[in-house]
Amino acid sequence: MTQKTLTNQYEVELHKHILKLCHSMELPLHDFYRGSKLFTNYQRVALVILFMRSRKALRQFTSELIESKWPRWLGLKELPAKSTLHSWLKKWDLSWLRNTLTTSVAKQQPSVMAIDATGFDSWQRSRHYERRVEQCSGRKEHMPYAKVDILVDTKNKLIYDFVLRIKPRHDTLGAKTIFKRLKHKNVLILADKGYDSESLHQLVAESGNEFFAPVRDFKVKRPKGRYRRKAVEGHDKYFQRNIVESINFSLKSKWRTLRCKQHHMKTREFAWKVITYNLEKLAQSVSALLKLLLSLTFLDRAVVCKVL
Repeated sequence: MTQKTLTNQYEVELHKHILKLCHSMELPLHDFYRGSKLFTNYQRVALVILFMRSRKALRQFTSELIESKWPRWLGLKELPAKSTLHSWLKKWDLSWLRNTLTTSVAKQQPSVMAIDATGFDSWQRSRHYERRVEQCSGRKEHMPYAKVDILVDTKNKLIYDFVLRIKPRHDTLGAKTIFKRLKHKNVLILADKGYDSESLHQLVAESGNEFFAPVRDFKVKRPKGRYRRKAVEGHDKYFQRNIVESINFSLKSKWRTLRCKQHHMKTREFAWKVITYNLEKLAQSVSALLKLLLSLTFLDRAVVCKVL
């Protein structure tokens, strides 16, 4: 009997990692026993992640969802409306999203991490009309942006934590918040000159980790602070800090702006984007590993045939 259809439990790797994430968090199937059973929490999380991944407007995403295979893969009984998906974005608070982000990288053991800050446009505005207004009025209006600090693993290129502030703040403020939440031990954390602070060195050392940031003023032969004086000598792994710059560029290439208007919703929106990025990165790493194993298998067969 010949096989006519090709079946697989997980059609894509992203589907597999979304399901694993929901199982790891022990997410209940429904919130209320007597509530609506039209959508499960697993379907809600998956659709929000797909929406963030699509980089489309809510109305466009819901209208084009029927053209994809995801409704069949997720087992949807009905397609969600625009207002339904919008309510799901407000369903989970920031603490739940941070727990989800931590769960997505729970099985990873980082040894070298890096921290850096960047700015995200927090208000959608046409660049074309910005230039026209500047040409007519002769002045350029200030474009508001959100300040984001992210902590990443330089090996797996996964994001472990972030701090988003609506207004520009010093880099060390976001770093202190991230380092206080860090639960890993024996980790080297790399940063640029903006994080040169003796208090940051002490905070990381008390948590059982190591922190390195170049001293800002190299003209001073003996800077203040025991840890800052050690940083004058440099570090042989400092070149790995550039990976966090690449991750910042990847995030800003995928999502140019934060679409939400309210401050707390902008933080939730960015948290969903970070979770989506991690799941995509995990799916890509598995696919790359499978391709490598297949290429090595075919190479070994070719070598054996050549020898015979």
